[in-house]
Amino acid sequence: MNAVIEFVQSILVPLICALVIVGVLPLVAGYIVLVERKVMADMQARLGPMRVGPHGLLQPIADAVKLLLKEDIIPEEADKVIFWFAPLISVTAGMLAISPLAIGPWFQIAELNIGLLFVVAIGSLGLFGIVLGGWASHSQYSLLGALRSAAQLVSYETAAGMSLVGGLLLAGTLSTRGITEAQAETHVWFVFAAPVGFFIYLVASIAETNRAPFDLPEAESELVAGYMTEYSGFRWALYFLAEYTNMIVVASIATTLFLGGWLRPFSGTRAFDFLDFLPPVLMLGIAGYCFYRMPKQPVKVQQGFMAGVGMLVVLAAIVLAAPLLAPAGSLLASAKAGLHGAFWFLLKVSGYIYLFMWLRFTFPRYRFDQLMRLGWHFLIPLSIVNVMGIGLALVLHRQAGMGRVPAFLLTTVLTLAVAAFLAREGEKKESSEVFVGEL
Repeated sequence: MNAVIEFVQSILVPLICALVIVGVLPLVAGYIVLVERKVMADMQARLGPMRVGPHGLLQPIADAVKLLLKEDIIPEEADKVIFWFAPLISVTAGMLAISPLAIGPWFQIAELNIGLLFVVAIGSLGLFGIVLGGWASHSQYSLLGALRSAAQLVSYETAAGMSLVGGLLLAGTLSTRGITEAQAETHVWFVFAAPVGFFIYLVASIAETNRAPFDLPEAESELVAGYMTEYSGFRWALYFLAEYTNMIVVASIATTLFLGGWLRPFSGTRAFDFLDFLPPVLMLGIAGYCFYRMPKQPVKVQQGFMAGVGMLVVLAAIVLAAPLLAPAGSLLASAKAGLHGAFWFLLKVSGYIYLFMWLRFTFPRYRFDQLMRLGWHFLIPLSIVNVMGIGLALVLHRQAGMGRVPAFLLTTVLTLAVAAFLAREGEKKESSEVFVGEL
């Protein structure tokens, strides 16, 4: 029995995860786009995609087929080799960065003792695809968008890296699995110990992925489409695949480092063990909604498709419920940690990505000078102070004997005071610049 479990965990599961990343991730990215369009439509009091499939569920498939059939245009004076290769760099870097992430205690391709450092380093290589794509297009619009992206990513990766250092001080390891296990041992998600660090990483991760309101490299108002101006067809879609893959990567890092990874809420409290039944109950609720909407579909094919989706969700509910009902010590019962851990991890990642969408449709786009000022004059100094504050809290707790909660509460208040000071100074400087400009 132990040999079977070891084979499944060490060989079969990593192989399946690798195949899923390569084969299923593009489909997942397509449906994230559909969800984003639906969320945007709901906020704007409209329906969004509705034509292809029930409620537009087949729209990503139609978009992929359309992009595959569109003509691939390469500018006459472009560097054709680099123009062709640049999008692949961004996509490959994004997919490779997922490999050390622990999507539950079972689902991980490679367990590295420097896992988080590997993710950050490989993910940063995607910048080369953007810069090379803009340069190889032989277009001023594309080149300016690429240079903007380089400046933006360098600025905000510094703040993001410093915020991760604060979490690493709490975990004491770079291993993604070890970070989650450290939160399990302390029974505290690091977002409560380092809320300022989580806020810094949230803002920096939005800017890193070129998402609104920080999407200046793709600003249509003055750069047409930024570094992607000269791209068309499926090669154009590869850049969007890289963008949404990077969204999944940064959401996974935030989930691992700040939101408890694969741990369910209150995982160390027996009084909340009833939350173990939430995953299958939630799946059954989604299946019930699918069956409820099935008769309302106007076409028989759409009704059958909706019924098929409902049956798949019921099957997922059965898979999640089976370990809870299996005898203790059986192979099926041992699968509970892996299956439920993956469910909670993906649920947190989905919530983080939804927050990306919510912010996109809420805040107006920054000017480029405002974007640079926010990174260099506010986030980077605040991230340095945040690291110092977390270090001080650990010293007060471990060396001076102060309680964990008072120590971190004190240093968090001090860090917030510094944040208020930096924000006030930034407002004064911006108002003075506006006054000088008016003169």
